[in-house]
Amino acid sequence: MPDILRIPPAPESPLSTPARIRMRDGVRLAADVYLPGAPEAADASPGDTILIRLPYDKSGVYCFIPLIAEYFTRRGYRVVAQDVRGKFRSEGDALLFVNEVDDGYDTLEWITRQAWSNGRVAMWGDSYYGYTQWAAAASGHPALKAIAPRVTGTQLGEPVRRTAAERVRRVEWGITYLYPLTQFFENDALHWEPDWSRRDFAAQAEEVIAQLGQRGLSYDQWYPNPVLLPRFPQGDPFAGRSVPVLHTIGWWDNCAPLSWADVAAIAERPNWEAHHYLRIEAIDHESYQLLEADGDRVAERSEAQIRALLPRTLDPALDFFEVFVRGNGRAGEVPRVSWNLAGTEEQRESATWPPAGVRTVTRYATADGALAEQPGPEATLAWRHDPADLVPSSAPDAFSFLLSLPDEAPIGERDDVLRFDSAALTADVDLAGPATARLELSSDGPVADCFVRLLDVAPDGTALRIARGQLQLLDAGTPHTLEIDLGQLGYRVRAGHRLRVHISSSDYPEFLPQTGTGADPWSWGETRITTQRTRVGGADGLALTLTVLEGALP
Repeated sequence: MPDILRIPPAPESPLSTPARIRMRDGVRLAADVYLPGAPEAADASPGDTILIRLPYDKSGVYCFIPLIAEYFTRRGYRVVAQDVRGKFRSEGDALLFVNEVDDGYDTLEWITRQAWSNGRVAMWGDSYYGYTQWAAAASGHPALKAIAPRVTGTQLGEPVRRTAAERVRRVEWGITYLYPLTQFFENDALHWEPDWSRRDFAAQAEEVIAQLGQRGLSYDQWYPNPVLLPRFPQGDPFAGRSVPVLHTIGWWDNCAPLSWADVAAIAERPNWEAHHYLRIEAIDHESYQLLEADGDRVAERSEAQIRALLPRTLDPALDFFEVFVRGNGRAGEVPRVSWNLAGTEEQRESATWPPAGVRTVTRYATADGALAEQPGPEATLAWRHDPADLVPSSAPDAFSFLLSLPDEAPIGERDDVLRFDSAALTADVDLAGPATARLELSSDGPVADCFVRLLDVAPDGTALRIARGQLQLLDAGTPHTLEIDLGQLGYRVRAGHRLRVHISSSDYPEFLPQTGTGADPWSWGETRITTQRTRVGGADGLALTLTVLEGALP
């Protein structure tokens, strides 16, 4: 049996006033209200409010909301921090995602009726409390004037669904079914770690459920017989009234594909695109930076380190709210895209993403392990997938990739990983825009996963992952050409460095591994070793396409 650490709600901040906000169905959600000024002399006059709705304890140390609220109130904002339904001090069922539109609307309505509110509300937050902003915006409440979601997406979290007609789909995250067994099982957070060597995860889940003596609604909604409950009116988060959005994405955020999918969806909706402002930073999901000072690259940040983190985390949103909530300044003066060229301290501005002046460059994999300017002779390359010897994930925690900043070079030494290298760069090259890989894949097993990693290899041989993508091929006995999105890049590759591509069929435990027999990876079962094949050379061989802003690739 795993050791389960139960995390109850922390004491409410003495800087706040507790509130219980009644939803339309009678459920009461717990909130803390922070007003400007000292508690004994708080400014209760009408003013602008920032709402934060989260499932990680409005009073807890993990998200340090009291420190964030203090920072916001110093700028004159009223702050409402709320535990979402079923979490910590809030009533109701701990049911992922589906109540956030209505609960967001009802909370906004409550705020507008308070004596300290002037009727204008903004929202801020990361991850799930970025998702609750999209949900509140979808509710259409007129009081919501702007949102600032960070490292999140409207399709956050749910398991991958298979349809009868598809041959290709996303690879399942290892965290997918764990999240409702830890963060969203009940009011308290439950911290426990699976035995990753067993891989019979469904059985381990049932052992935990038996140990807790109750079932979890969110887990049972998803497994083993998934029930799809609607998240948004009309099934579309962008179907209704738009609001100004400062949309922050991290280059190394493992949730970034969900963010970029929202960027693409917004681009198809003129009313949202008109109010969409993009900010891209060299951060991961937990806001560690690529160029972090060594003393700040620590798992447990001190209060002093958290306070030092607040300006770079919160000031962009406050500047945005100054224009779109308070009406100070003109929308035309706010950059449509602000982006960091990773590997430098530069935060650049552009009218579009990708920025103007980029060009696409394609390099071709060769049988001798090169990335070449022209295709070489045609050849078939093979690699194995052994469910008992999986390619390891490089970072111990995918959400804090830049905390460990792993060297991925050793992974390329495995015989179940294909490796391709460019020549060394003779001058710096700036990449800015999408990266894609195209390859033909087949397997002697029924299902094959394909992972593609793009690395920056330094002269000392260490390799930093700068882009990645993965797809799952169903009915894999028949060859199929995959177009694998490696995400977006804003990155400077230095002279003397080279680019490297890794191809593999597992990345464990970040992603659930294939059994080789087609059995469900979550329940595991019978396994066997499979062999995957791809082609190099010729017009249709394995190719990498990058978007270059400055410089020339070898």
